[in-house]
Parts: sequence; structure tokens; C-alpha cells
Amino acid sequence: MNRKMKKTQVLILFVILIFAGIQTNAKVKLPALFADHMILQQQTEVAVWGWSDAKADIEVTGTWNNETVSTKADKNGQWKLMLKTPVAGGPYELKITDGEVLTIKNVMIGEVWICAGQSNMEMPMKGFRGQPVEGSNMAILKSENHRIRMITVPRNSQTTPQDNFDARWKEADAAAVRNFSATGYFFGKLLHEMLDVPIGLIEVSYGGSCIQAWMSSETAVPFENTEVPAPGDTIPVANRTPTALFNGMLNPVIGYGIKGAIWYQGETNYQEPARYLELFPTMVNEWRNLWGIGEFPFYYAQIAPFDYAVFKPNKPKANSAFLRESQLKAMDKIPNSGMAVLMDVGEETCIHPMRKKEGGERLALWALAKTYGVRDFSYRSPEFNAIEIKEGQLVVSFNHAANGLTTFGKELSGFEIAGQNKIFYPANAYLRTKSVVLSSPRVEKPVAVRYCFKDFVVGTLFGTDGLPVSSFRSDDWE
Repeated sequence: MNRKMKKTQVLILFVILIFAGIQTNAKVKLPALFADHMILQQQTEVAVWGWSDAKADIEVTGTWNNETVSTKADKNGQWKLMLKTPVAGGPYELKITDGEVLTIKNVMIGEVWICAGQSNMEMPMKGFRGQPVEGSNMAILKSENHRIRMITVPRNSQTTPQDNFDARWKEADAAAVRNFSATGYFFGKLLHEMLDVPIGLIEVSYGGSCIQAWMSSETAVPFENTEVPAPGDTIPVANRTPTALFNGMLNPVIGYGIKGAIWYQGETNYQEPARYLELFPTMVNEWRNLWGIGEFPFYYAQIAPFDYAVFKPNKPKANSAFLRESQLKAMDKIPNSGMAVLMDVGEETCIHPMRKKEGGERLALWALAKTYGVRDFSYRSPEFNAIEIKEGQLVVSFNHAANGLTTFGKELSGFEIAGQNKIFYPANAYLRTKSVVLSSPRVEKPVAVRYCFKDFVVGTLFGTDGLPVSSFRSDDWE
């Protein structure tokens, strides 16, 4: 063998060894959720996962206790392990190695929440074009806070479940907050103020999306007339195709350590209220099963009043009050849930109410009371209890109105009553401390009442705590 051939063989062997070394010490790969500025749920076991070489030995160490947890990647290089987290605090580092160390810096430990839904969850603090968020400029200006962390999953509609997305965690400041969900930010900001712990917010929203898009094929298929695209099929409508957003946006987040979720969706489904009352609890139950951490808190916003004829002026108009009714009933079907009522913030010609602070903070009130045990304040709107017929009048009583009802000095309106003929007429309303007395010269013997049971209406009845009463009806007539 001549000298030239020997040199060639040595060179080939050298290259092979280099690549073998690279493979042996390949840097572990992580999903977007596991990166600098991330936040982990406190005082629990959180999942950490990623990819490496097949059968690689993986070690993960958190600098809060310097304890190492290890596992082995499977034949496809996928791995997952559980890591214990301490009480809220930080910043810390998370060190992950499969032979070469990858260090995640500026990691906080605190409370993590999913912020999901359609455009009213997606609406950023800066507002949509020509559609403002009330008070946002000052809120953005004052938003800098390294203990509030946010990440937004980009819009992505897919026929197969995805395992990652392209985004990064950001600390709250003007640049980050102005582009983040207004409802989510106001929710997280109040939690931070009251709990004094780091808050993590994961936004998973897509404007105009139907609830079916946020469900997997396993749960969406059983519902009548639901067409689920097969892998590789064309997606007819990106935000309204069953399973498409579950696959593209939610699946990469499932399993990440969270405390709970907030949800603002329903406008797209306003024409199918009965079906929504089946779909919504089914979706929540599926999410909880997939996360595997029990019946985590799930708080949601009732859709605000809006004149849906603005969208379809030449078509028969459905009454979105029936969808609001389904959302109200859903609290009894979904354990560990609560609904923020938005009857006072709707806008007749804009489906995106500018008063996002009310929605976000009312959701936070539920979390503070039910999840975190904060006491001696109100968090739940008064709710219709029963009617009593007295000498041609209806007396309407309410639950959750311990300190009484009020209109804050405005005229009490929005009530209608009907007799056996099922024809409703506007009612004269007299407000008592905890009840409302109704009558009408056109209804001699009233048997049913409705309150604000229309597409667009401005709610006028509140608890003295300022929480509005939901639209409701005492009848079950079609």
C-alpha cells in the first residue's frame, strides 16, 4: 500500500471518528417550552421532555436543589422524565445532558396557566386594527416585570399532532405585553399582585375558531356531522376544521406543568347552543385526561352580547343568548370550573369588547377564590334561583347575592315576562335587596321571566360587588 493510499485511509478514519464523536455527544434537543426565561409550576412534579440519540442516557438537574433525575431515550430518541419543583422563586438554571450539557437560564418557579380560545382571547393588549383595548397604553407602559413570563403558540392548523412550535418565552415588558393576549395578561397581572409569585402564561388561541377545532379526533368524531380530516388531507378552513388546532397548537403544550386554564371562546358556535353544552364539557374532560394531573381548574368567559346580524345581515338571526345560557349551565357539568359574566361590556357592532380588563380580572377572581383560597371578597356573579307568582306579579330570587343587588343608580331594564301564551312583553321592574319584582299590564297571569335574553343588550343588574348578572330564562320553551 503506497503512502498516498495510507493518507487517504487515515483521513477517512479521522472523519468517521469525528462524526461518531458528534453523534455520541450530540446536544440534546428541547421543545420551545423548555428554554431561557421559562417558568415551571411550583411544588409539584413537572414533566421535562425532548429528543436525543436513540438509547442515550439523559440527566436533568435543577439548581434549586442540585438533584439529578435520569432516564434513557427510546429507540426514536424521545425521552421524558418528572422533576420535583420547590416553592415559588428563582431565577434558577436547568441543566440537561446526554453527554454534552445544555443549560437553560433564568428559570422561574411559580404559577403557570394556559390561556386558550378564539379572537377575544387572542386580542392583544395593543388591540386589533381599529379596535382598541381600553386602558391598554398605560397598562403596557407600566408592564415591566421579570416575574411575569409569557409565550404564545403561533397559529398552526394541522391534520396530524405536532410536537413543537416556533416561539420563545418573554419577560413582561412593553414590547412583549403589547403583543400578548389582553385577557390573559390582565388575568396574570392580578394573580401576581395578589399572590406575589412568578406567573407563567401560555397563550394558545386562534381567532374565529370553533370548539371542535380544539378537540382530538378521539373526541370530535362521536359528534354528529363532524368531519375530521385524515392525515395529509386538505384543511377546508384553518380555524374551523375539527381537530386541526388541537393537532397544530395544543398538542405541543399538553403535559407541560400547569396550575389550570382560562378559556374565552364560543362566538363561532353561537348557532349551536345545545351541541355546545355537550362539546364544551367533553373538551375540558379530554384536556384534563391528557394532562394527567387531575381536574385542574378551568375558568372561562361567557361571550359578551353582540348583534350577530352584523356578520350575516341577510340571513335569519340566531339568538346568541342561548349560547350564553349553555355556558351558564356548563358550570354544573364541568367540575372545578367557573364563569366570568360579561353582560356589561358587550358592543353592538364589534364582537371584540374593548374592556378586556374586566374579563381578565373576573377570571382571576375565580382563581384567587377557588384555586388559591383567598377569602372575604366576591368572585361569582349573582345567579337566577327561582320565581314566585304573587297577585299578578313575578318575584325573582337570586343565589350568590349575599350583600344584595344593585343597578348602581341606573334604570333597571332587560326583563320580560310571559303568560301561558308564551309571548314575552317588557316588564316593569322593581328592585328589592335580593330579589326583583316584575309586572306588565299586558300579562295578567305571568308564568315565565327572561332577563337580557337577546343577541345584544346591556346588562343593568349587578351584585353590590360589581359583578353582573348573566342573561337567563325561567322557561324551557323553544
